[in-house]
Parts: sequence; structure tokens; C-alpha cells
Amino acid sequence: MNREEILDAAVQIFSQKGFHASSMQDLANAVDLQKASLYHHVSSKQEILALLLDQSLDILIDQMEGISGLDCQPEEKMRTAIKSYLNTLIIHRDRAAVLLLEHRSLEPEFRDHHIPRRDKFEGLWRDLIQDGVNQGVFDCEDPSLAVRALLGMINWTITWYRPEGPLLGEEIGEKLANIVLRGLMQR
Repeated sequence: MNREEILDAAVQIFSQKGFHASSMQDLANAVDLQKASLYHHVSSKQEILALLLDQSLDILIDQMEGISGLDCQPEEKMRTAIKSYLNTLIIHRDRAAVLLLEHRSLEPEFRDHHIPRRDKFEGLWRDLIQDGVNQGVFDCEDPSLAVRALLGMINWTITWYRPEGPLLGEEIGEKLANIVLRGLMQR
């Protein structure tokens, strides 16, 4: 048993039961360890949550940095970013649920560590919009507000998207990108 296996089990448990309803005993049972043995790998349920949030944001930050470095027009970067982010949320649905719904469960010391990472992720989106504004492609008075609206729209899909639904994730990503770009494009 290693830490990654514990974190993988924690993602499943936290996404199904919620952070507060999950116990260290639940986690120990899931990885077939005694509860006391679990503490050889992690110090607390809070640490587990913080590690999961860090891992998730690191993946998303790497993804956004790659998109930011693409040699293409701002609208194509935005379309790629929206579709990639939505696709990541759909593929890693349980991890996304923990990231988006359980971050409020962090205690202050862990929250203080988490906030700069979250801000960096949002900042990459804000920079993408600002770059489009600077190039005269996007018309946006408040990139920070636009990013919050954009991420809110995409993030919320984890509550309603169903793989067996009428639209594939790729189709939803394309439609969301069209909605956002119609709002941002210079007229």
C-alpha cells in the first residue's frame, strides 16, 4: 500500500459520501489497512483533502500553461482551453467533484496553502482573456469577473452532465466555447 493508492481511494470515498461524511475508518477499510496503519502514510483527513486538491490543480495548471504557450489566436486558445478543461472534468469526474465541492472543507492552515494554487489557475484564464483584449480580439471590461463566470459555467457541468445524455462531452465543450466566445469577441 502506498500513498497514491490511499489518495485514489479517498477520491472515490469523498466524491461519493462527501468529505465530512467520510471517515478515516472508511478510507482504511477501502485500502484494506488498519486505521492506525493509515497514519503511517498520512497525518489526517485534512492532509488527504489538501493533497487531492493540490494534485488536481497541478494537473489543471499544467494543462492551462500548455494551452497558453500555443502559437495561435486568442479565440482558438480560449476554445481549446474550454474544451480541454471540460474534458478533464468529465474524464476525472470524481476528482473534479472533490476539487470543486470539497475545497470549502479545508481548515485554515490547509486553505492558506490551497488558495495561491487556485489563484494561479484562475490567473492563467485571466491572462488568456487579457491577451485577447490586448490584441484587440476580445472586448472585456473585467477579465476577473469573466473568468469567474466562465469557470462557474464549466464547473457546474459536473452536477448535470451524464455520459448517457443526448450530448457527448466534446459537443458540450464546443457549445460552451461558442457561448463564451460570442460574449468575448470584439464586435
